[in-house]
Amino acid sequence: MINKNFLKAYFSEFIGTALLVLIGLSAVIFINGKGSPVLKILPNPGIRRAVSGFLFGTTGCLITLSPVGKISGAHINPIISITFWLRKNMQFKNMLGFIAAQMSGAALGCLPLLFWDDEGRSMYFGATVPAPLYAAFIGEIWTTFVLVAVIIFFTSHNKIKNFTPFMMPIIYCVMVFLEAPVSGTSTNPARSFGPAVISQMWSGYWLYWLAPVLGMLLAVLLFSVGWLKHLKSDVAKLYHFERYRHISNQL
Repeated sequence: MINKNFLKAYFSEFIGTALLVLIGLSAVIFINGKGSPVLKILPNPGIRRAVSGFLFGTTGCLITLSPVGKISGAHINPIISITFWLRKNMQFKNMLGFIAAQMSGAALGCLPLLFWDDEGRSMYFGATVPAPLYAAFIGEIWTTFVLVAVIIFFTSHNKIKNFTPFMMPIIYCVMVFLEAPVSGTSTNPARSFGPAVISQMWSGYWLYWLAPVLGMLLAVLLFSVGWLKHLKSDVAKLYHFERYRHISNQL
């Protein structure tokens, strides 16, 4: 029987990922979708991308700070759960539980995006589409590498680890500005899965698993050599490090 505390963690990941895609992608659709008033207010597509990325990252930050983050650590991304497993912060079975919760949460969380109707449809409801394939592949590798490297570096330092979630708006602001026209800036297979389900836009979906995994592995490898190998995270969390510490250590 699964420990009830682990079930709470899985459910928190389910809710957190659902909120990430619902709120984060609603912001993307509202800012960039056909007929949006923002198109006239911010005619420059680069500025709109930067704002979209900032709001998406802010959504992730707030989820991390919320009760979801207190219970599960708010990975809300299979890549982050795999990272913590590789760095021996969580057990394999619980990593699988987190990933199942994240994928199902993303699918459910995207369903309300259908209410955006034509405006959402013009954006494929936030689906990530590679254009061209090779450039998107490289782009997803580097963006995921940056994301994972920042998380490992920050969570491994006691003096700055509490700033980890506050880096997300900055990171995604820059990454979406630079990368969105090429790959959509996913860095998160669950984030790409949800809108693909409701839009049936599966073009290159495999890329949004393979490339982020490769980027994550490069970051994990980087922090396993030289002086960087001494940097260790205490728990599989991005915030609330003392809250439910006994649960996190068993994840």
